[in-house]
Amino acid sequence: MNDRRTFLRYLGASGLWLATPGAFAEELARTPRQTEGPFYPDHLPLDTDNDLIVIGKATPAMGTIAHVTGRILTTSGEPVSNVTVEIWQCDVNGVYLHKGSNNRDKQDKNFQGFGRFETGRRGEYRFRTIKPVPYDNRCPHIHFAIDKGGKRMLTTQLYIKGEPLNEKDGVYKAIKDPKDKALLVSDFTPVKKSRIAEVSAHFDIVIGSTPEDPKGDSFRQRRS
Repeated sequence: MNDRRTFLRYLGASGLWLATPGAFAEELARTPRQTEGPFYPDHLPLDTDNDLIVIGKATPAMGTIAHVTGRILTTSGEPVSNVTVEIWQCDVNGVYLHKGSNNRDKQDKNFQGFGRFETGRRGEYRFRTIKPVPYDNRCPHIHFAIDKGGKRMLTTQLYIKGEPLNEKDGVYKAIKDPKDKALLVSDFTPVKKSRIAEVSAHFDIVIGSTPEDPKGDSFRQRRS
């Protein structure tokens, strides 16, 4: 009987540990920081929602439609709500929303090129955009920025897993640790039963507790 009581007390104590968020959990690796690049929009589009494919009632953008989803997490695995996730990328012709981008005469006017989404209590975000394409000497990628409380927490990029051009890309090759590289790639897999050959990618982003900018300046403040 004494052994049974001891065992039950042990189970009770164990249950408390198991019910504690982060108990015995291994700390998640932070998503590596990447350069912002030269082509963050120098003029934001009138529409900055999370659907980059359609602007108003215009013709949809050219390219393969991609559904990009994920969560913003802390290093302990907790979801982060009320953060703004920004993405920007070139269109199917390799043109950014920036006057310095090449091939401006070929810009797809139906591609939004930039979007924002505010996470809910589960830290989830989602965008409908196009599968990234290469341009100039860069491999396909999507830029990400995470803004919390007016402060830039992380700037990074998402790459296509298995893309042959990755290892020829200077920014990607600058990541020396294979584990860090693995944190920045995702499969862009075909969406089942899609009649228009859509793809989807999942990209969880782990942020620290302090802004990446020592001054804590808001990205939007710097751009205003």
